[in-house]
Amino acid sequence: MLSFTPYENPMYFGILGLGLLPIVIGILCGKRFHWYETLISVFFLILTFGGPKLTQGFALIAYLIYEVLLVWCYTKYRKKNNNTGVFVSAVILAIIPLVIVKLTPAIQNGKQSIIGFLGISYLTFKAVQTIMESRDGVLKAFNPWFFLQFLVFFPTISSGPIDRYRRFKRDYDRVPKQGKYLQLLQKGLHNIFKGFIYKYMLAYVFGTMLLPKLEHQALMAHGLSWSLVGVMYVYSMYLFFDFAGYSLFAVGTSYFMGIETPMNFNSPFKSRNIKDFWNRWHMTLSFWFRDYIYMRLVFFFMKHKVFKSPKTTANVTYILNMTIMGFWHGVTWYYVTYGILHGAALVVNDWWLRYKKSHRGQIPHNKFTEVFATFITFNFVCFTFLLFSGFLNKMIMMK
Repeated sequence: MLSFTPYENPMYFGILGLGLLPIVIGILCGKRFHWYETLISVFFLILTFGGPKLTQGFALIAYLIYEVLLVWCYTKYRKKNNNTGVFVSAVILAIIPLVIVKLTPAIQNGKQSIIGFLGISYLTFKAVQTIMESRDGVLKAFNPWFFLQFLVFFPTISSGPIDRYRRFKRDYDRVPKQGKYLQLLQKGLHNIFKGFIYKYMLAYVFGTMLLPKLEHQALMAHGLSWSLVGVMYVYSMYLFFDFAGYSLFAVGTSYFMGIETPMNFNSPFKSRNIKDFWNRWHMTLSFWFRDYIYMRLVFFFMKHKVFKSPKTTANVTYILNMTIMGFWHGVTWYYVTYGILHGAALVVNDWWLRYKKSHRGQIPHNKFTEVFATFITFNFVCFTFLLFSGFLNKMIMMK
């Protein structure tokens, strides 16, 4: 049985093109065939989770039944009641499968959980945000069948980008006008071709041709070396081009289906500070953490007057938010340290911006300072990516 990781095989793209053709023709003719979109989604889910990944496929089915029932029950409850305890319980129940999947390798010496599958994080984010928006009252109507469609939208199921329920529904329910859709097709084709350059050319150069050699040299050096500096920069480039390439494929494919999935990257290495970086890097994840963790923690701390100063509230929440993001990547010291460092950097960045504002006449601001700020941000990010890669852990273990 054929089995593909999304966007990893030329044959996958050939099958994808054939599968999208009826959708393209239908929308150009002013019609959207939801039954066919469901059929093609099921087909690509079978391609992704069939064959050797059949265990993941069964885990996905069980997970979908669990989450759809959970969110459906909570939204029905929310129409009549708004108990905080029930809301918190629903959120905890929604994230329990993900927590189990993330903790299992740490507890069982690297063994993967039997309930894990490719993309469980991104489906969990969608489920949690739907519960939270129901609690907030902004989600007025909930349709379990549509929610299932939203969860398993196949272009983005494995690694995002993370869409929002209401935004996705607006696109799903309407048929774009022909002129608008032609623009989407043009953008979609552009994104897919750009994705090929990123993932299959640039990521290949950095990740396959350069990185293994530099890693070997760095390991042989047994400590700090120029090869280790090379690993830092080359891995950062590989990580960006590989992930951004995948995201471009997902967005481009979505456009062909008339769904304007949000972009995930916006020239992140041009960022002038770390907050700017997180507004450009893995944006749908960053904005999800901002809206559903950071802002809610700030509101909780201020409502209960946990800290006297709003600045302290923001600083503590930065650290907590990014530490949670670190744990989400994996329960290892280097992922958690990565998150803490970025949280600390956001605290320092806010302090610096406030200091600059109050000493505007004393601190110059010109092209040079902007370039210097970009240089500092880029190097800090690359250093944290070196931590994130786990290579330093590998070096330590070899000593």
